[in-house]
Amino acid sequence: MPYAQEAQRTWGDTLGLGTAKRGGDATMRSPGGRRGVAVLRLHGHDVADYVWEPDLPLSASPRPYLHPVRTLAGVTVTDAAPDSHPHQFGISVAAPDLDGRNFWGGRTFVAGHGPAWLDNHGTQRHQRWLRRTTTELHHTLEWADPRQATLLREHRSISCRWVNETAWSLSIRTRLTNATDRPLPWRSPAALGRAGAGFGGIFWRGPAFTGPARVLSPAGADVGRVHGRSADWVAVSGADREGRAWTTLFTPADEATARDRWFVRARDYLGVCSSPAWDEPLLLAPGETLDRHVVAVVIDGAVSSGEAAELADGARSAA
Repeated sequence: MPYAQEAQRTWGDTLGLGTAKRGGDATMRSPGGRRGVAVLRLHGHDVADYVWEPDLPLSASPRPYLHPVRTLAGVTVTDAAPDSHPHQFGISVAAPDLDGRNFWGGRTFVAGHGPAWLDNHGTQRHQRWLRRTTTELHHTLEWADPRQATLLREHRSISCRWVNETAWSLSIRTRLTNATDRPLPWRSPAALGRAGAGFGGIFWRGPAFTGPARVLSPAGADVGRVHGRSADWVAVSGADREGRAWTTLFTPADEATARDRWFVRARDYLGVCSSPAWDEPLLLAPGETLDRHVVAVVIDGAVSSGEAAELADGARSAA
């Protein structure tokens, strides 16, 4: 199929689930019978779906993602394929420019030109399950370029933990190893000249929300105080269309991730990303591994700064 036709594929089809193609994985279904989906559960609550083998158009840079992610009361705190950014999916690991390949989806930012549609979209492919339970998911993946050459090999670990009657934590750890014989540069649009667009890494696309969203960090209650800066935690609060309040809190779980800067968006949409390459390229040598670990705490209701700090401390300690 020509690339232009692929890019225009109907986005109502993007959340369909493809069939597994590797070994014993072909029969692995969620309890609801959906192939290619693993369900995380805590105390009888379905808290998140992990779509590990999605059916997505190439223009979306196909990759596994978590959606929906829910509070214990059932409020959804993620979005997938929204009209404004149809290449964004729940919580995923994504890179806007890896050695000139787009593992983020949508247009690629070109220095001196701006966003452009290019035939450079990569794909993340599930390889093998290492552990799969209702609270822990560990698997290996390959990041392949448009010619199906493997650039990165990944070991991804996802787990969930009960915190209290109104909160639970979601741990996402990615270990990305350069599988080529050359250095691989990871760049954000900010590194290519787009001011403030330092995204790329473990990214959360928040849900549609009513009224103003509230962003908290140790520096205060304002996006500008944390966007483009390192911080021990970032919390975003909002309400769904039924008026049910929720908060999603993010905290780095290791020293390397703690040095990364946060990309935070709360104007036209909600998004949070821990960025390993904010405004300078990150160069991954052959055989070198990039290890990043973020914990999200999913909460019913709003929280104060003090409550957020306490929850973040507890999440880091338990990770």
